[in-house]
Amino acid sequence: MSSGTGGRTATYEMVLTHIEQGLTSGALRPGDRLPAERELAGTLGASRTAVREALRVLQAQGVIRSQVGTGDGSGTVIVPAPARALGRVLQLHLAVDSFPVDDVTEARVMLERFSAGLAASRRTANDLLVMTAELDAMDADLDPEAFSDADIAFHVLIAGSAGNRLVNELTVAIRESVRGVLLDAMHERVDWPSLRERLRGEHRAIHAALLAGDGGRAADLMEEHIRAFHGVLPPAGPR
Repeated sequence: MSSGTGGRTATYEMVLTHIEQGLTSGALRPGDRLPAERELAGTLGASRTAVREALRVLQAQGVIRSQVGTGDGSGTVIVPAPARALGRVLQLHLAVDSFPVDDVTEARVMLERFSAGLAASRRTANDLLVMTAELDAMDADLDPEAFSDADIAFHVLIAGSAGNRLVNELTVAIRESVRGVLLDAMHERVDWPSLRERLRGEHRAIHAALLAGDGGRAADLMEEHIRAFHGVLPPAGPR
Protein backbone atom coordinates (compact mmCIF):
# COMPACT_ATOMS: atom_id res chain seq x y z
CA MET A 1 0.00 0.00 0.00
CA SER A 2 1.23 3.47 -0.82
CA SER A 3 2.37 5.54 2.14
CA GLY A 4 1.12 8.78 0.56
CA THR A 5 -2.17 10.46 1.30
CA GLY A 6 -3.64 9.26 -1.99
CA GLY A 7 -2.82 5.63 -1.15
CA ARG A 8 -4.35 5.87 2.30
CA THR A 9 -7.49 7.44 0.91
CA ALA A 10 -7.84 4.76 -1.77
CA THR A 11 -7.45 1.96 0.79
CA TYR A 12 -9.88 3.56 3.21
CA GLU A 13 -12.42 3.93 0.41
CA MET A 14 -11.86 0.29 -0.54
CA VAL A 15 -12.87 -0.74 2.98
CA LEU A 16 -16.00 1.44 2.78
CA THR A 17 -16.88 -0.05 -0.61
CA HIS A 18 -16.46 -3.59 0.71
CA ILE A 19 -18.86 -2.96 3.61
CA GLU A 20 -21.31 -1.07 1.38
CA GLN A 21 -21.39 -3.99 -1.05
CA GLY A 22 -22.08 -6.35 1.83
CA LEU A 23 -25.03 -4.21 2.92
CA THR A 24 -26.36 -3.86 -0.63
CA SER A 25 -26.16 -7.59 -1.35
CA GLY A 26 -27.75 -8.54 1.96
CA ALA A 27 -24.63 -10.32 3.19
CA LEU A 28 -24.60 -7.77 6.01
CA ARG A 29 -27.81 -6.84 7.80
CA PRO A 30 -28.81 -4.74 10.82
CA GLY A 31 -27.68 -6.50 13.98
CA ASP A 32 -24.76 -8.26 12.30
CA ARG A 33 -21.33 -7.87 13.88
CA LEU A 34 -18.43 -6.89 11.63
CA PRO A 35 -15.16 -8.81 11.83
CA ALA A 36 -12.48 -7.44 14.14
CA GLU A 37 -10.17 -4.76 12.72
CA ARG A 38 -7.26 -7.19 12.35
CA GLU A 39 -9.38 -9.77 10.52
CA LEU A 40 -10.98 -7.18 8.23
CA ALA A 41 -7.58 -5.69 7.41
CA GLY A 42 -6.18 -9.13 6.56
CA THR A 43 -9.15 -10.05 4.37
CA LEU A 44 -8.91 -6.83 2.36
CA GLY A 45 -5.15 -6.45 2.35
CA ALA A 46 -5.51 -3.06 4.03
CA SER A 47 -3.82 -1.51 7.02
CA ARG A 48 -5.61 -1.44 10.36
CA THR A 49 -5.37 2.35 10.19
CA ALA A 50 -7.38 2.38 6.95
CA VAL A 51 -9.96 0.01 8.46
CA ARG A 52 -10.21 2.22 11.55
CA GLU A 53 -10.74 5.34 9.40
CA ALA A 54 -13.50 3.61 7.42
CA LEU A 55 -15.25 2.45 10.59
CA ARG A 56 -15.13 5.97 12.03
CA VAL A 57 -16.85 7.30 8.91
CA LEU A 58 -19.54 4.61 9.08
CA GLN A 59 -20.14 5.35 12.76
CA ALA A 60 -20.52 9.07 12.01
CA GLN A 61 -23.00 8.15 9.27
CA GLY A 62 -25.12 6.18 11.73
CA VAL A 63 -24.49 2.82 10.05
CA ILE A 64 -22.52 1.08 12.81
CA ARG A 65 -22.04 1.20 16.56
CA SER A 66 -18.69 0.31 18.12
CA GLN A 67 -18.37 -0.75 21.73
CA VAL A 68 -15.26 -1.96 23.51
CA GLY A 69 -15.56 -5.09 25.65
CA THR A 70 -16.24 -8.80 25.51
CA GLY A 71 -19.99 -8.99 26.17
CA ASP A 72 -22.89 -9.51 23.78
CA GLY A 73 -23.04 -5.81 22.92
CA SER A 74 -19.33 -5.44 22.24
CA GLY A 75 -17.64 -5.09 18.87
CA THR A 76 -18.82 -3.28 15.76
CA VAL A 77 -22.48 -3.86 14.94
CA ILE A 78 -24.64 -2.75 12.00
CA VAL A 79 -27.26 -0.40 13.49
CA PRO A 80 -29.26 1.81 11.12
CA ALA A 81 -29.67 5.32 12.54
CA PRO A 82 -30.02 7.51 9.43
CA ALA A 83 -31.99 10.36 10.98
CA ARG A 84 -29.37 11.11 13.64
CA ALA A 85 -26.53 11.02 11.11
CA LEU A 86 -28.38 13.09 8.50
CA GLY A 87 -29.34 15.61 11.16
CA ARG A 88 -25.71 16.09 12.17
CA VAL A 89 -24.62 16.56 8.55
CA LEU A 90 -27.39 19.09 7.83
CA GLN A 91 -26.61 20.98 11.04
CA LEU A 92 -22.95 21.30 10.08
CA HIS A 93 -23.80 22.53 6.60
CA LEU A 94 -26.27 25.02 8.00
CA ALA A 95 -23.49 26.30 10.25
CA VAL A 96 -21.23 26.95 7.24
CA ASP A 97 -24.17 28.32 5.23
CA SER A 98 -24.14 25.53 2.64
CA PHE A 99 -27.92 25.29 2.96
CA PRO A 100 -29.76 28.58 3.56
CA VAL A 101 -32.53 28.29 6.13
CA ASP A 102 -35.05 29.27 3.43
CA ASP A 103 -34.07 26.18 1.43
CA VAL A 104 -34.38 23.95 4.49
CA THR A 105 -37.82 25.42 5.20
CA GLU A 106 -38.98 24.69 1.64
CA ALA A 107 -37.76 21.11 1.97
CA ARG A 108 -39.57 20.81 5.28
CA VAL A 109 -42.80 22.11 3.73
CA MET A 110 -42.60 19.57 0.91
CA LEU A 111 -41.95 16.64 3.24
CA GLU A 112 -44.40 17.52 6.00
CA ARG A 113 -47.18 18.59 3.65
CA PHE A 114 -46.89 15.19 1.98
CA SER A 115 -46.84 13.40 5.34
CA ALA A 116 -49.87 15.24 6.70
CA GLY A 117 -51.92 14.50 3.60
CA LEU A 118 -51.04 10.82 3.68
CA ALA A 119 -51.36 10.46 7.46
CA ALA A 120 -55.02 11.52 7.27
CA SER A 121 -55.86 8.21 5.60
CA ARG A 122 -53.18 5.99 7.12
CA ARG A 123 -53.11 7.05 10.79
CA THR A 124 -54.38 4.58 13.34
CA ALA A 125 -56.48 5.24 16.41
CA ASN A 126 -53.36 4.73 18.52
CA ASP A 127 -51.43 7.26 16.39
CA LEU A 128 -54.10 9.85 17.16
CA LEU A 129 -54.00 9.04 20.87
CA VAL A 130 -50.23 9.49 21.03
CA MET A 131 -50.50 12.78 19.11
CA THR A 132 -53.16 13.93 21.57
CA ALA A 133 -50.80 13.17 24.45
CA GLU A 134 -48.13 15.41 22.88
CA LEU A 135 -50.69 18.17 22.33
CA ASP A 136 -51.77 17.90 25.96
CA ALA A 137 -48.12 18.15 27.03
CA MET A 138 -47.80 21.38 25.03
CA ASP A 139 -50.75 22.86 26.95
CA ALA A 140 -48.56 23.18 30.04
CA ASP A 141 -46.62 26.36 30.84
CA LEU A 142 -43.55 25.18 28.93
CA ASP A 143 -40.35 27.08 28.22
CA PRO A 144 -39.09 27.13 24.60
CA GLU A 145 -36.83 24.06 25.05
CA ALA A 146 -39.54 21.82 26.49
CA PHE A 147 -42.11 23.08 24.00
CA SER A 148 -39.70 22.44 21.12
CA ASP A 149 -39.22 18.83 22.24
CA ALA A 150 -42.99 18.23 22.30
CA ASP A 151 -43.40 20.08 19.00
CA ILE A 152 -40.79 17.91 17.29
CA ALA A 153 -42.39 14.77 18.71
CA PHE A 154 -45.81 15.83 17.33
CA HIS A 155 -44.46 16.50 13.84
CA VAL A 156 -42.44 13.28 13.80
CA LEU A 157 -45.52 11.31 14.87
CA ILE A 158 -47.40 12.67 11.87
CA ALA A 159 -44.54 11.75 9.54
CA GLY A 160 -44.44 8.27 11.05
CA SER A 161 -48.21 7.87 10.63
CA ALA A 162 -47.83 8.44 6.89
CA GLY A 163 -46.05 5.09 6.69
CA ASN A 164 -43.09 6.18 4.53
CA ARG A 165 -39.86 5.39 6.39
CA LEU A 166 -37.59 7.50 4.21
CA VAL A 167 -39.82 10.58 4.50
CA ASN A 168 -40.01 9.99 8.24
CA GLU A 169 -36.21 9.80 8.61
CA LEU A 170 -35.70 12.90 6.47
CA THR A 171 -38.29 14.78 8.52
CA VAL A 172 -36.50 13.88 11.75
CA ALA A 173 -33.15 14.89 10.27
CA ILE A 174 -34.37 18.28 9.06
CA ARG A 175 -36.15 19.05 12.34
CA GLU A 176 -33.04 18.18 14.35
CA SER A 177 -30.80 20.23 12.05
CA VAL A 178 -32.82 23.44 12.54
CA ARG A 179 -33.72 22.91 16.20
CA GLY A 180 -31.15 25.47 17.36
CA VAL A 181 -32.33 28.08 14.88
CA LEU A 182 -35.97 27.60 15.90
CA LEU A 183 -35.10 27.78 19.59
CA ASP A 184 -33.26 31.05 19.00
CA ALA A 185 -36.39 32.43 17.37
CA MET A 186 -38.51 31.35 20.34
CA HIS A 187 -36.11 32.91 22.85
CA GLU A 188 -35.93 36.17 20.93
CA ARG A 189 -39.70 36.60 21.00
CA VAL A 190 -40.66 38.87 23.89
CA ASP A 191 -44.22 37.60 23.53
CA TRP A 192 -43.31 33.91 23.82
CA PRO A 193 -46.58 33.05 25.65
CA SER A 194 -48.68 34.42 22.76
CA LEU A 195 -46.53 32.64 20.17
CA ARG A 196 -46.84 29.42 22.15
CA GLU A 197 -50.62 29.79 22.26
CA ARG A 198 -50.76 30.35 18.50
CA LEU A 199 -48.66 27.25 17.83
CA ARG A 200 -50.90 25.19 20.11
CA GLY A 201 -53.95 26.26 18.13
CA GLU A 202 -52.32 25.42 14.81
CA HIS A 203 -51.31 21.99 16.10
CA ARG A 204 -54.85 21.30 17.31
CA ALA A 205 -56.26 22.29 13.91
CA ILE A 206 -53.88 19.91 12.11
CA HIS A 207 -54.82 17.14 14.53
CA ALA A 208 -58.53 17.77 13.94
CA ALA A 209 -58.03 17.46 10.17
CA LEU A 210 -56.19 14.16 10.67
CA LEU A 211 -58.98 12.94 12.95
CA ALA A 212 -61.53 13.84 10.27
CA GLY A 213 -59.49 12.06 7.61
CA ASP A 214 -59.24 15.27 5.57
CA GLY A 215 -55.86 14.96 3.89
CA GLY A 216 -56.15 18.10 1.80
CA ARG A 217 -56.95 20.29 4.79
CA ALA A 218 -54.28 18.64 6.93
CA ALA A 219 -51.67 19.31 4.23
CA ASP A 220 -52.75 22.94 3.79
CA LEU A 221 -52.74 23.58 7.54
CA MET A 222 -49.31 22.00 7.90
CA GLU A 223 -47.83 24.22 5.20
CA GLU A 224 -49.42 27.35 6.68
CA HIS A 225 -48.12 26.37 10.12
CA ILE A 226 -44.52 25.87 8.96
CA ARG A 227 -44.43 29.03 6.84
CA ALA A 228 -45.99 31.14 9.58
CA PHE A 229 -43.42 30.05 12.13
CA HIS A 230 -40.63 30.56 9.61
CA GLY A 231 -41.72 34.21 9.61
CA VAL A 232 -40.52 34.63 13.21
CA LEU A 233 -36.97 33.48 12.46
CA PRO A 234 -34.24 36.09 12.96
CA PRO A 235 -33.54 37.95 9.68
CA ALA A 236 -29.87 36.93 9.76
CA GLY A 237 -30.78 33.23 9.58
CA PRO A 238 -28.47 30.63 11.12
CA ARG A 239 -25.59 31.54 13.36
